[in-house]
Amino acid sequence: MADPDSIQIQVVRNLNPYKRVGGIVKIEHFFRVAASVDIDKADVKRYYDFVDHKVSDLLLMGEAAASANGRDIVEPWDLPITKGLQESIHVFERLDVDIGLEPILDKKAPRPADLDRPYSLETDARLPAIAGGVSVALARSFKIIDPEIKHPATEHWERAFQIFNQLL
Repeated sequence: MADPDSIQIQVVRNLNPYKRVGGIVKIEHFFRVAASVDIDKADVKRYYDFVDHKVSDLLLMGEAAASANGRDIVEPWDLPITKGLQESIHVFERLDVDIGLEPILDKKAPRPADLDRPYSLETDARLPAIAGGVSVALARSFKIIDPEIKHPATEHWERAFQIFNQLL
């Protein structure tokens, strides 16, 4: 056993100590621009979890569509993108020119390994925009739930999640 006085301390440095801070600021800015809603850092985890679940749900249903059509690979047209979600994707793409959230969503968009069928490179390339469209829809849903809302509370997030779970 080593002598406690002779134990050497090794300094561990986090080379990316603020890796997600830039993402947090951009997400907060995105919600202000998309729906005039202010979220805080605590809400960002809820947001990431929400996007993760909804994109995973879309991929799961895309997998079922590819299977039903006798294909081994999930293509973009297999994903159940509704007219409303498609419009939200277009809004995201216009807003994101100034915000720059897509690279963050590209890193955060789920790419589940437990799918039975792989998805194409084109599908993978569309995931950040799809996550962005889901984000626009989420941000704007707060104003539908409560038109006067400025800072969504836990109950607003839960209501929004319940609505999306019914639809997506």
